[in-house]
Amino acid sequence: MECVSLEKAIGLIPDGATIMVGGFMGIGTPEQLMDELVRQGKRDLTLICNDNARPGIGVGKLVGAGLVKKTICSHIGLNPETQKKMFEKTLEVELVPQGTFVERIRAAGCGLGAVVTPTGVGTLVEEGKRKIELEGKTYLVEMPLHADFALIQAFLCDYLGNLSYALTARNFNPTMAMAADTVIVETEHVVPVGLIQPQHVMTQAPLVDYVVAREIMS
Repeated sequence: MECVSLEKAIGLIPDGATIMVGGFMGIGTPEQLMDELVRQGKRDLTLICNDNARPGIGVGKLVGAGLVKKTICSHIGLNPETQKKMFEKTLEVELVPQGTFVERIRAAGCGLGAVVTPTGVGTLVEEGKRKIELEGKTYLVEMPLHADFALIQAFLCDYLGNLSYALTARNFNPTMAMAADTVIVETEHVVPVGLIQPQHVMTQAPLVDYVVAREIMS
């Protein structure tokens, strides 16, 4: 784990990258990393996030700035900018049922070849996907979701890179931290090793590559 500046962290991300961003309607989303993505003007991003938040909040900042070419998410209902761009065909939207969404990410993190699920059978979700029969029941074969970068928000990070999250801000962050080549964390505090109790470590240090810290405690 390396502590870096906000500018350097986002500077690692090239145009055209696939990024996962933690959060649920902006809760648990690394807002400073979003602001820096907009400032640096990273383009043609593929965004994997549970939702598109709202205009000016969380990943909604990326959508509003026109940085996203495709979003893979569970819903866009509270972001009219995403809806407008989708209908104008300036933003590709792949909607994935929420349970399937997180399981596809988990599959990538755990090295699984696919997820099989009955969710979406007989609906638009099944279009273009392989189906299999198991014990008389039809399932869709859903492929793992992997990213070049995962942008994570944590409450505490120790000197080694172990992470702890605040309440529901945990949401998708720990799963996404397992499913990307490079993990960049925005944390509220960096603390000495041992301050985070082992049972409160939700993301282990070997998964974390870079940390942007608001406060470092000695």
